[in-house]
Amino acid sequence: MKRIRIRAFFGIFVIGIILSSILIGVSLYKSKSEIKREIGYRINLPQVEQYRPLIETYAKQYEVEDEIDTLLAIMMQESGGRGDDPMQSSESLCGEVGCIQDPEQSIEQGVRYFKKTLEAAEGDLKLAIQSYNFGVGFIPYVLERGGKYTEELAIQFSQEMYAKAEDPSIYSCKREEAKQYDACYGDILYVRDVLNYRDVFLQNSEKKLANKQ
Repeated sequence: MKRIRIRAFFGIFVIGIILSSILIGVSLYKSKSEIKREIGYRINLPQVEQYRPLIETYAKQYEVEDEIDTLLAIMMQESGGRGDDPMQSSESLCGEVGCIQDPEQSIEQGVRYFKKTLEAAEGDLKLAIQSYNFGVGFIPYVLERGGKYTEELAIQFSQEMYAKAEDPSIYSCKREEAKQYDACYGDILYVRDVLNYRDVFLQNSEKKLANKQ
């Protein structure tokens, strides 16, 4: 009887250690991911912030000045402010990558396209942001399925578009989550990352405003 109890206790003890190890591993993975993200943000912040005046100009022109920090966050997610097309807006202009070779043209087109997605999304900011990445075809897809953006709908849309692609190899699954769901069309976590960046840009602009006062 004692042996049975000892074995049962030992089994529970081992299971506890295994579960603890798994939880610690997940925690460490998330911490490393967050640290890597924070480092990337700090490195690219000046690159993106240098375009704030241009984004402000075109945001006012296209009447989306309330979303300046959202637009900065989109640029951060798209390119980190690097290259001749920092808003990665070539595809929305000419249907292919690389037709824009001027940062100002990239920003104007990016702001114009964001305005288009925001209007089509009927003010649903998350839907507008994800549609900047997926394309405006995502908007009617969502409107026909409840009318509001959800991460589940983003995954489902990505899965379907990836499955329909004539040549799926043109899409790369950069995220483990995308591989897991077989959702390699676009970026299924685009909204999450852009909004996280947006919060930081908002804090940054508030600090600058406070320093001026």
